Amino acid sequence: MRFARALTLATLTAFSASCQSKQEAQPAAPAPAAAPAPAPASDKIVIGHVGSMTGSEATFGTSTDNAIKLAIEEQNKKGGVKGKQLVLKTLDDGGKPEEAAVAATRLVTQDKVAVLLGEVASSRSLAMAPIADSNQVPMITPTSTNPRVTKDGPKTRPYVFRACFIDPFQGTVMAKFATEKKITKVAVFRDVGNDYSVGLADFFTKTFQELGGKIVVDESYKAGDQDFKSQLTSIKNKKPQGIYVPGYYTDVALIARQARELGIKVPLMGGDGWDSSKLYEIAKGALDGSYFSNHYTDEDPSPVVQDFVKRYKAAYGAVPDALAVLGYDAALVAFDAMERAKDLTGPSIRDAIEQTKGFQGVSGVITLDADHNPVKPAVVLGIEKNKPHYAATISP
Repeated sequence: MRFARALTLATLTAFSASCQSKQEAQPAAPAPAAAPAPAPASDKIVIGHVGSMTGSEATFGTSTDNAIKLAIEEQNKKGGVKGKQLVLKTLDDGGKPEEAAVAATRLVTQDKVAVLLGEVASSRSLAMAPIADSNQVPMITPTSTNPRVTKDGPKTRPYVFRACFIDPFQGTVMAKFATEKKITKVAVFRDVGNDYSVGLADFFTKTFQELGGKIVVDESYKAGDQDFKSQLTSIKNKKPQGIYVPGYYTDVALIARQARELGIKVPLMGGDGWDSSKLYEIAKGALDGSYFSNHYTDEDPSPVVQDFVKRYKAAYGAVPDALAVLGYDAALVAFDAMERAKDLTGPSIRDAIEQTKGFQGVSGVITLDADHNPVKPAVVLGIEKNKPHYAATISP
């Protein structure tokens, strides 16, 4: 979630930057169906990115955007795609689903992007997906884990793909991990206004109960809330051995601090929405002893991982988080597909993305299944001394 490069970047800020980025909103109506655009005649290929460059999850947008810029710079040095140079156009959605829909519409109808990258949050990707489908522009979300992002009811969305595992698996990962840690009673604390949080909480609950665990209470909040002590007091009274909080880093850090102030000492557990350097800055050590599932760890000794970490640090002066890794992988999957595609029309690129098999990304080997989801393992990170450390790998 962090980076800057000497590429052409036109980040537009004509959208609201309200910090109420988690509030659920009705997506804008999909753009009218359009015939696939002809292959670009210029020597440039425009790649579109929609991200939360401002708002309470701004590190998500920044990390992803920087990684995409790094991928484009490296690809252009290799000659681009089909002899054409790549240009990135990024639009800020301020963390709002309705603005993500507006941004996606502009990129596909006005800027004529070949591929749409983003969003990283499920609620915002759900707002963009119908626009990608109706305009026949391939969309790859780096980290939206809600299964509905690539599904329209029982049908797989033809133009929407992802570079990450999905919530049923992620929820299973933490349920198994909690069981292995001999945790048998858990409280759930979910953001009811967020598709990601609600879905992940449901999948965790289902698997944990199937494994013999008990959910002692299921409390809720909404993103942007500042006072969680009423719900946390209710949770404390139920005496759980752990609290599952599948939210985003700003809220999670505040929840952890208030939990410790109330004398709650049990570990908190969560998902990849925790992954931000801001989590530790805000938590101030309150999450020590806690765990979350994620897509990668920079402690992985793999040469592919360590080489990327080195290049990223050289470019941006920071260790890449999972948003950066998956933003980079999403871009590389798109470039690989465009090279293999018979031409640069949307349907041709879509067909090539769908055929992705055995592609080596930083986050692992990517093979897309019938629902456009990659099948790959997850890692569990433990927090000690206000820093994340590798704890376990759990495979599908």
